[in-house]
Amino acid sequence: MHTTVEFPAFGLGTNKVGGHNLFKDLNDEDGFAVIEQALADGVTLFDTAYIYGKGRSEEIIGEVLQRTRARSHVLIATKAAQDPANDWRPNNSPAFLTQAVDDALRRLKTDTIDLFYIHFPDATTPKDEAVAALAKLEQAGKIRAIGVSNFSLAQLKEANRDGLVDVVEDNYSLVHREAEGTLLPYLQKAGVGFVPYFPLASGLLTGKYSAADGARFPRFTASQYAAIMTGLADVRDVAKAHDATVAQVILAWYLQNPAIMTVIPGARVPQQVTANVAALKITLSPAEYQQIDQAFSTFK
Repeated sequence: MHTTVEFPAFGLGTNKVGGHNLFKDLNDEDGFAVIEQALADGVTLFDTAYIYGKGRSEEIIGEVLQRTRARSHVLIATKAAQDPANDWRPNNSPAFLTQAVDDALRRLKTDTIDLFYIHFPDATTPKDEAVAALAKLEQAGKIRAIGVSNFSLAQLKEANRDGLVDVVEDNYSLVHREAEGTLLPYLQKAGVGFVPYFPLASGLLTGKYSAADGARFPRFTASQYAAIMTGLADVRDVAKAHDATVAQVILAWYLQNPAIMTVIPGARVPQQVTANVAALKITLSPAEYQQIDQAFSTFK
């Protein structure tokens, strides 16, 4: 990474904070409480995006950090690409990204964004030109590190032509491991950090679902879902040994994965924040780490 920002191993994903357009039955009171609880639990990275509530998530984070005077103690990562002036299609043009950063700074009530991602690629903008625009904003002190999200490997290589990309955020979990064969080796070679989103696979890896719930996850075949249930049974054994939950043990696996820079599980209510943070106290033995890895090896 060309940035000097040091990112913590653990952060909070905030798509359920103010993300009324993404999830049902959210309320702002819980959103404020989630951010406040994260600060109380020592979380020092908040990962948000413009599309999370169309700015509302950023506003809630900004209000809490201003009221608690905690801004200097934490890092903020945010993202933009969806263009409301063009039916919410991705826009990576330098003009759009420059305006998006200014708008995010205002909503977050801050002078600088620690990590700014291009949230999705568009179809036309050369990716190195998009990143060059962010590099100018970095030089101006408006952002401190540059990220991209949801880019194909080819798009990422184009974006990183000048070695300016610091972090990639993409879909990765124990049941979505395609990145291990292509993306992660490139990131390691290029010195780019990796942040997985959906680490608990939209709740599937929390252990709260049974063999009868396969219809809730239609992207998995029946045999794949059965394999996940078998894998979670192995994780449950490890969890018992640590007096922990399945979700905490899986988060601990990510925390010990050398390919991962930061883990950012989300939370809808404050209690989930505290439960997730407890994963930092778990140290898996090498045998336990390998046991979990092998339990989901068919998803590589």
